[in-house]
Amino acid sequence: MNQDKENIIINVGRQIGSGGRVIATMLAKDFDCQFYDKEILNLAAQESGFSKEFFEQMDEHKGFLRSFIQQHAPFVTDTTFYRSQFSQESLFKFQSDAIRKAAEQGSCVFVGRCADYVLRDMPNTVNIFVTARLDFRVAQVCKRHNLDEEAALKHLQSEEAARASFYNYYTGKKWGQAANYDLCVDASLLGLEETEQLIASFIRKRFKL
Repeated sequence: MNQDKENIIINVGRQIGSGGRVIATMLAKDFDCQFYDKEILNLAAQESGFSKEFFEQMDEHKGFLRSFIQQHAPFVTDTTFYRSQFSQESLFKFQSDAIRKAAEQGSCVFVGRCADYVLRDMPNTVNIFVTARLDFRVAQVCKRHNLDEEAALKHLQSEEAARASFYNYYTGKKWGQAANYDLCVDASLLGLEETEQLIASFIRKRFKL
């Protein structure tokens, strides 16, 4: 990337098993960007002083806090304190602050976590959504988690429902809806490498790189 250009921010939303994260890593390399996926959870934990465990359990899952308190209630003497001090909205704010801080420091690629919404007022952002055929995604989940097709489909549906609920709740928009993104692409048509090249070409034209 031309170092004389301003920083760019690439936000990548993705369906489970679509290869979106792999594509995002390739984009980060292509454009000399810092890559943030779960890394942003570490930053949020550092910024807030809260345990990384809270952010890991929240990660793109709305409503985790209630179940966390229920699971740990026998070991927590004052659950009222936990409810008041650790609201999910507070944790989302810390995560959002960490995303904004990282974006201000240089060019970045963010995977998920409502980064497109969090950085909506920031210049030089491009929002990408990666999808793929269901059979392609199921096959990827089978391979990644060593599941049969039935179990992989259930996993995919459960995780996507949680991801959509999280995104819809915090953004007021609909996860995966084309109008929310600058480019939506089906990675199962060209494969991951050629899809990344297509997206990279779009970004170069978008930012005149």
